[in-house]
Amino acid sequence: MAYLIALIAPLTWGSTYALVSLSLDGLSPYWVACWRALPAGLLLLLLRPRLPELGWGRLLLLAFCNIAAFFALLFLGAYRLPGAVAGTLGATLPLILLLLAWLLDGSRPSLRWVLLALLGLAGVLLLLNPSARLDPIGVACALAAALLIGISARWMQRWPLGDLLTLTGWQLLLGGLMLIPIAWTLAGPMPLPSAHALPGLSYLVLVNTALAYWAWLWGLRRLGAQVMSMLALTNPVVAVSLGVLLVGETLGPLQWGGIALILLSLLLMKLPLKRRAA
Repeated sequence: MAYLIALIAPLTWGSTYALVSLSLDGLSPYWVACWRALPAGLLLLLLRPRLPELGWGRLLLLAFCNIAAFFALLFLGAYRLPGAVAGTLGATLPLILLLLAWLLDGSRPSLRWVLLALLGLAGVLLLLNPSARLDPIGVACALAAALLIGISARWMQRWPLGDLLTLTGWQLLLGGLMLIPIAWTLAGPMPLPSAHALPGLSYLVLVNTALAYWAWLWGLRRLGAQVMSMLALTNPVVAVSLGVLLVGETLGPLQWGGIALILLSLLLMKLPLKRRAA
């Protein structure tokens, strides 16, 4: 059950790229990021109207790295790259976390976790279409977004977070407020979303953000950053699968082999946990 709840986050985040292509194309990525964060934060705080237990300094830092900067970079990458490419670059998260632990804590990663991360990343690389357009700015944004998630995941494992629903709501609210001046400066005054974009924005706020961010924090607390980073490998699988089902993309034998490698890496990660529990 814990894995099913934790998977809500990467599975729904994998739909972001198809969502942009289908209903949010042509909108400013900065304002889409703002529309995603602010309503979701207000909704969660209406459900749990409390002050945060985490200190304001740490909360503002999390809101900037985990929401404001991450959302801006994520949507820039999503608008400038095909979904498979953006998902592939985000799949570097397991290796980023291992590298951060090694450089900042002196904690040398175990061979098992390195091999699992490399196996999953190899599967994701096979999903990548060799003819895909690699926009340098989009690549830099996607990699920077993955780095921010890795850094904030380390912080959230070390800090006393308190109630997760409250923390998620405050992060989204504060991060959304930070995005307003960024969006206004880079994209001009806020445009009104069209009726065509409203269903996509509603899904983005309710499922892709409010529910998914709570599930991500829940998974970090229950399963740890390493397990959650491996589960994040399902993100590009969803991105590519939705590209096939909704956007008209096709998969070849290498792409199917990549999906098999990703599922194998997740299976090998989970089996030792069962034995230890037994």
